[in-house]
Amino acid sequence: MQVNDVLPDLVTAKNLGLTEDEFEKIKQILGRHPNFTELSIYAVMWSEHCSYKNSIKYLKTLPRDGKKLLVAAGEENAGLIDIGDRLACAFKIESHNHPSALEPFQGAATGVGGIHRDIFTMGARPIASLNSLRFGNIETPHMQRLIKGVVSGIGHYGNCFGVPTVGGEIFFNDCYNQNILVNAMSVGIVKHGETVSATAAKPGNLVLIVGSATGKDGIHGATFASADLTEDSAEDLPAVQVGDPFQEKLLLEASLEAIAANAVDGMQDMGAAGITCSTSEMSAKAGLGMKIDLSKVPTRQKNMHAWEILLSESQERMLVVCEPGKEKILFDIYDKWDLECEIIGEVTEGPMLEFYEGNTLVAEVPAESLVLGGGAPVYDREYTSPEYLEKIKAFKTSSIPTPDDIVQTAKKVMSSPNLVSKRWIYEQYDSMVRTNTVTTNAPSDAAVSYVKGTSKAIAMTTDCNPAYVFADPFKGTMIAVSEAARNIVCSGGEPVGVTNCLNFGNPYNPEVYWQFVHAIKGMGEACRRFETPVTGGNVSFYNQSQIGNQTIPVYPTPTIGMVGILEDASNHTTLDFKNTKDIIYLLGQTQNDLGSSEYIRSIYNVEYSNCPYFNIDDEIKLHDVIKKLIKQKIVSSVHDVSDGGMLATLLESAFVNDKGFKIDTEDNIRIDVALFGESQSRAIISMSETNEARIQELLLNNNIPFTRLGVVTDGEITVNNIDFGQITDWKKTFETKIENILEHKS
Repeated sequence: MQVNDVLPDLVTAKNLGLTEDEFEKIKQILGRHPNFTELSIYAVMWSEHCSYKNSIKYLKTLPRDGKKLLVAAGEENAGLIDIGDRLACAFKIESHNHPSALEPFQGAATGVGGIHRDIFTMGARPIASLNSLRFGNIETPHMQRLIKGVVSGIGHYGNCFGVPTVGGEIFFNDCYNQNILVNAMSVGIVKHGETVSATAAKPGNLVLIVGSATGKDGIHGATFASADLTEDSAEDLPAVQVGDPFQEKLLLEASLEAIAANAVDGMQDMGAAGITCSTSEMSAKAGLGMKIDLSKVPTRQKNMHAWEILLSESQERMLVVCEPGKEKILFDIYDKWDLECEIIGEVTEGPMLEFYEGNTLVAEVPAESLVLGGGAPVYDREYTSPEYLEKIKAFKTSSIPTPDDIVQTAKKVMSSPNLVSKRWIYEQYDSMVRTNTVTTNAPSDAAVSYVKGTSKAIAMTTDCNPAYVFADPFKGTMIAVSEAARNIVCSGGEPVGVTNCLNFGNPYNPEVYWQFVHAIKGMGEACRRFETPVTGGNVSFYNQSQIGNQTIPVYPTPTIGMVGILEDASNHTTLDFKNTKDIIYLLGQTQNDLGSSEYIRSIYNVEYSNCPYFNIDDEIKLHDVIKKLIKQKIVSSVHDVSDGGMLATLLESAFVNDKGFKIDTEDNIRIDVALFGESQSRAIISMSETNEARIQELLLNNNIPFTRLGVVTDGEITVNNIDFGQITDWKKTFETKIENILEHKS
């Protein structure tokens, strides 16, 4: 082996993100001192981003089995759910937070590109993209630059790649002022028997690199994602990758063609840690090794060092394994699509990864020692209940005064950036790139995509209110899962699987780790009750800001990506009020609770309050009755009550067709609690008068609390006989607020 004149010391190891104990463990594994290339390999593969060393213990407690699950959680690049008709749905969500905070356009764009590659490396064609975004104060020039960059990056990559962005969510809070969150989700469809595994398969197989040439962009990106953002993080800008969506489109088509030609034994996306990660994961999964010649890797720059080639995170690249004799098929296919395709090595019997430069061995490490669940370290950090919870316990809804002018208060609440339309954002995304994803001009709580050639549809959503999780990580995460399921059910679907993106602060902070542990426990409990296995996802720690001497973690944000199935696509149910004089019901019971509501944050600047009332038994009962109502086709609209409370739900249902509503709130409930409280397990439905008796009977038989609120009007809004004005006036603010801020319009 080529050995450096001066072998790296502990200082070098620490500079690469390794601890002293990890440095010693590496020497024990190798039985010798690592050279710099080997140390770099371990540094990136043992980073939190790749190894989940601070989270894997608790991730393993999540439910991983389900009747429709086709591959075990974590077994492949993405989850795979049987949707019937010999078809499967592949889906996954991942973060690209730190890169987006420093270089928002490329950070967000490459996040979208990376998650789509996870889908099509399994043989599935991506059909839809969703996202979950967290920003700080929208009024500041710095945040406006980040918002515009992220939105432009997502729109550019998705639109050029040809996959529509069909859904998502956005939340604004000052805790994200420096460390924004950008989570991207991809959903794809594949026929049974046409999937491909991320494995080396068998000894003697050839190893090929396909796609773009390798450059110096993204080197140590995984390590960069496993450290705190500071005021000096901009100096790490070379760690941000650069994407090319047109190249990825070619790579998609070529890869699916190669799989269809039965020329591929294994395929792995090159994401975090590049060649290092793909070779180690494919080898370890098969219990084999690889012999790789780095001099054969096509590069964009001359004289790249071995460790630079190994750790580069250049985009639009894949590692492909094939049987000898089938390489010509691959050469022909990738050449047809004008893509690089080079043999760089072979699969070997032993457990070792051997990396050469020509005839010189530059690194030799056991594949198993690098991967999740193998030799990578596993930690169980200490944790302690956060001190701020005492402030939350002290909050009482009774401390909030009833507003003197409910109309003006309502207008201020409903103009919050968290509640107004995100039209300025989603209009930059093409939601009609492929014709199977848009089913109607009216929105539903979840995005719904028809599955061509069948009577089925797929519902998909991303959900998490981080304010709830901040107040109570266990209950708040249960609510995130429940709201995702509620959105799918209200759209006519049956929830079947979950992917997650777990965004937290520094795991070495005991209070942050307490948030993480309890969020995982809440997620596991809710997913078990909904029978939605967690198929995989992403952990993103170190999301916090270093401002002077103060370290500020983001709110704990365990984003839930969920998919559901509509066995009959005609059951797709939208949220819009359709006909004047239709009757409006509230399903579920409003509690005397204003905790964590947008109302008390925007009107009274309350930072510490309880998580909203939630009971999972009530939630499941609500879902069951909504499914029955939709199946019997006796409701005109269904919309869940969530952020902003009942008034936000009513307005969103009214805006679509410029309808209004005349309602009376529930007896014995303060008007501000009734309108703005965010207690869970509630939904608004509308119906024709001819269906009211049947609906009442069904609700009574299923023991569901309900309130007959009132009726749909032609456009006027009346609450408890108080004139709230016309829907068109509310709609103007709702639709233009974000645009006016970002475009600096009066």
